[in-house]
Amino acid sequence: MRLLVLGGTEFVGRAVVEAALGRGWEVTVFHRGRHRPPPGVRSLHGDRTAPDGLAALAAAEGTWDAVADTWSAAPRAVRDTARLLKGRAARYVYVSSRSVYAWPPPPGAAEGGALVEGAAAGAEASDYPRDKRGGELAVLESFGTGASLLARAGLVLGPYENVGRLPWWLTRIARGGPVLAPGPRGLALQFIDVRDLAGWILGAVEQGLSGPYDLVGPPGHTTMGELLEACVRATGGDAELCWTDPRAILDAGVEPWTELPVWVPPDGEMYDALHRADVSRALAAGLVCRPAGETVADTWRWLTGIGGVAPMRPDRTAKGLAPEKEAKVLAGAGGVPGTTPQEATSDD
Repeated sequence: MRLLVLGGTEFVGRAVVEAALGRGWEVTVFHRGRHRPPPGVRSLHGDRTAPDGLAALAAAEGTWDAVADTWSAAPRAVRDTARLLKGRAARYVYVSSRSVYAWPPPPGAAEGGALVEGAAAGAEASDYPRDKRGGELAVLESFGTGASLLARAGLVLGPYENVGRLPWWLTRIARGGPVLAPGPRGLALQFIDVRDLAGWILGAVEQGLSGPYDLVGPPGHTTMGELLEACVRATGGDAELCWTDPRAILDAGVEPWTELPVWVPPDGEMYDALHRADVSRALAAGLVCRPAGETVADTWRWLTGIGGVAPMRPDRTAKGLAPEKEAKVLAGAGGVPGTTPQEATSDD
């Protein structure tokens, strides 16, 4: 197959490119030239936010079986690209987000949930949920429902991550010593390895799928304990996980999701939205998720291979807890290595 990837040099786009090359596909990437694309692709340069920024794409010869787009800023850029590619690409895959659902999504929400309001295909950048929904609308405007695939990703981790979640945990645990581990240890998590996301997208293109699909691992794919313990194994350091009650963490003013990436307290809307999604439609369409330990080990191998400092998107907030704040919380919360306070007093 012939695939056009818009971007294709960083995180999700790069994984899609590498997966397509691994299948023997012919791949073209259209990007700004800030990062080198994987070897073996045809490279076109342009900036979708600049006047005449699509000139190289417009002048390129040929057609494509599919185009994959990961854009997450002004929907107008998706609209302009989709209009240009109408008639030149058979299918448009837009990597969207589960953030497009109206807040708060109910527990077990699936693709039929209510969507955010106020999004528009030709809009300038506003906020992430409306920008992603606007991107979806832009694709549908040119390609219709039958030739548009909306991959609504949940939490994405893995090699090349440029958001700072799993890399922060790995570098923190590699530093060693007592580590604030947010409980409960058995808290069920949902995430998807970027390579599994890419593989599903390409399989969906081969099957000719269309419409929205929520893309994240099944509920309980792993737990907070399994994830952090995998980080300890991968890094090989002397870190001591001190499992701490969620209430103590929140009372200390620690921000879930940002200061302690991936984690949110088990009770509340955030947890339901991030870690209790119904992904049965994607599973029925071939989604397979590798073990969390493999994601962690491969991310650590990539991270150390680039010098231990992960790239960071400038449009994303910094992740992680300051060492002095972590020490203060640990001193006040009485975190117990290897257990949560609840488990330490349980009769089970």
